[in-house]
Amino acid sequence: MQKDGKVVPLATALERGARTPLPCLPVLLLQVRDKAAMQLRQGLQALFDNADDTLFEMADRASDRFDQNLYFEAMRDLRLKRKSIERGFLDIFYDSFARMGQADPLGALDQAGAAPGHVQPERAAAIEGMLARVLSRDGIALGHLGLRLQNLLERRVDERHNPLGPAALCGYFLDAGRNLGVGPRVKLVLLKLFERYVLRDIDVLYGEANQLLAAAGVLSELQPAPRRRAEDRRLNSRRVSANLAVEDALGADSAGQAFIESLQGLLAPSRGRVAPRLQAVASAQPISTADLLRLLTHLQHYVPAAIDEDDFDLGQQLEQLLLRVSVRSGTRRRIAMADEDIINLVGLLFAYMETDDNLPQSLRALIARLHIPLLKVALLDKSLFSRASHPARRLLNEIASAAIGWETGSEGLRDSLHLRVERVVQRLLNDFTEDAALFSELLEDFLAFSQDERRRNELLEQRTRDAEEGRARAVQARQHVQQALNLRLRGRLLPQAVVQMLVHAWSQVLLLAWLKHGQASPAWQQALATMDTLLASIAPQADAQALLQQVPGLLKALREGLASVALDSQATREFFLQLEQLHLRACAPGEPAGDDIERVWVQEDIVLAVADESACAPLHTLDEPMAELRSVQRLRIGAWVEVLDDDEPLRCKLVARIDSSDRLVFANRTGMKVREWNSAGLARAVRRGDVRVLDDGLLFERALETVLEGLRQQQVH
Repeated sequence: MQKDGKVVPLATALERGARTPLPCLPVLLLQVRDKAAMQLRQGLQALFDNADDTLFEMADRASDRFDQNLYFEAMRDLRLKRKSIERGFLDIFYDSFARMGQADPLGALDQAGAAPGHVQPERAAAIEGMLARVLSRDGIALGHLGLRLQNLLERRVDERHNPLGPAALCGYFLDAGRNLGVGPRVKLVLLKLFERYVLRDIDVLYGEANQLLAAAGVLSELQPAPRRRAEDRRLNSRRVSANLAVEDALGADSAGQAFIESLQGLLAPSRGRVAPRLQAVASAQPISTADLLRLLTHLQHYVPAAIDEDDFDLGQQLEQLLLRVSVRSGTRRRIAMADEDIINLVGLLFAYMETDDNLPQSLRALIARLHIPLLKVALLDKSLFSRASHPARRLLNEIASAAIGWETGSEGLRDSLHLRVERVVQRLLNDFTEDAALFSELLEDFLAFSQDERRRNELLEQRTRDAEEGRARAVQARQHVQQALNLRLRGRLLPQAVVQMLVHAWSQVLLLAWLKHGQASPAWQQALATMDTLLASIAPQADAQALLQQVPGLLKALREGLASVALDSQATREFFLQLEQLHLRACAPGEPAGDDIERVWVQEDIVLAVADESACAPLHTLDEPMAELRSVQRLRIGAWVEVLDDDEPLRCKLVARIDSSDRLVFANRTGMKVREWNSAGLARAVRRGDVRVLDDGLLFERALETVLEGLRQQQVH
């Protein structure tokens, strides 16, 4: 059975304990099941591929921060739990087919989809509406499928007992996502997405299932249900999309216009600085926005590869072009006040971005070249300032987010990400006139590229994380073993052969038991008990008979333990020969000790050697509490820092926090480990200025907030 054709291999189904339907269900029904599973899986993938954008738009339109955080949290949860929901959905789907031989094949399922009365009224109404729409469109095909299943199984199969019915499919989806932890509003959004991407094309599933059964002679006399046209399907999809839309493009642009108007008082002091020789002439006529856009498009093609304010000042360039236009037309021309406000606001945003040291210097140089294209977008569409999901705004944010970890060396400037950003910038400078659809195209292309790169980097980061967690666990295990050995050996005079065996060989047995089974496990306790019995057995014995009874079990435990760590057979044989002599000596405590048994005084703590293990070094403690330590303790996984103690600044992000050994592990953009600190050490580095925490928030939002705060401060003073 091929994995691609059957979705879930038979072996996998057996491994997870699902009851296989093969003994009781016809092969024909299994073919229907597997064909349907393929389409359902594709629908779920489309749902999750598009859920991010839908939730992002809703977060952007949210009226308050609480709602916005709700949608952003839902986006994060969906990304984390996507695979488990898809797998859970298909598991329940397969199980429903396995139950078709029972009287109530869906009886074990939570009928969230089939019995909307058991859920919240709003969600119940949404489910009822979805089911009604499916039945009104595809009821005939679903009815034919039910009749054919009934004929094939020779028992009644109504819509409720049909594992391909819309109620059952909704139930699978709700059950699979039950532990998602999102609120009722997000669940409604997910249900609408389920309708759009899974139930929308359910007629194809029913049609193929009916066709497969009819071709095999199952009620072949039934007339096929009329197929819906692709155009009808598109109309339905648009209808569902309309239900999700809270605000149309016109409303968004109105919000942007209102935002600009609210800033007029703050921007007023800056007026007259763009093309000052013309703006100050009272008789000058304002140039139209359309003509201003044409002038900007002309300038856009002359933006140098490396912008220097002395070489390319936008205000000066516009003034020269306006003077030329004035000479040709015979009338002094200036920039309209509303357009000048936009020019000044966008100029302030780019002035912030060009000095934002959270961005690599090379990225700031590239972003500076986008000044004119973004200015043209702002003149064309004011919603750039009010809508976080605006394609131009998102493109800028995505580029800044992806490139925050750029290397500054020459090799870093030629990597695939840098080349891709250069290509985006050049494409905008060459091709962008007034059609903002180019930003959407470039955004989609860049997202696909950055997601692929992020997936590769996350894989390497996970390997780094796993290695560091394994290393920390090994350190913890070694500390427990050292403690156990020192508790029993330190301060005692013992035979050298026993001490060497315990330190070099039995310590490995203890390590293995702790790592594989844990400190509370019988294996760990048994290894300790064997060590205790060994030490007791070589002490002078008052009751030799008791020792003779213990020795066989002790030797057996020692042999098994040493074999598990593959101790050299010659060394094992020599140890047991010496142990035999020690036991004989212990049984005759009155005889004087011979010189043939070497003994050592264990005076210092035993430290098990491991090469290059900095985590064994003592941790530095802080002399006093400080703000830097609190900020370090609040660092989240994925936070970026810049290390300034090298010849070239190094950017790296936190990929692992090992609490057991207080270690913070940092990797570069490709996921390779480059730095490690404990909390106090990193806090000291931050205090000295050797390390600084980067602000990796959305660039456009950060710039806009800073610029507005600066304008308000100027007005106050």
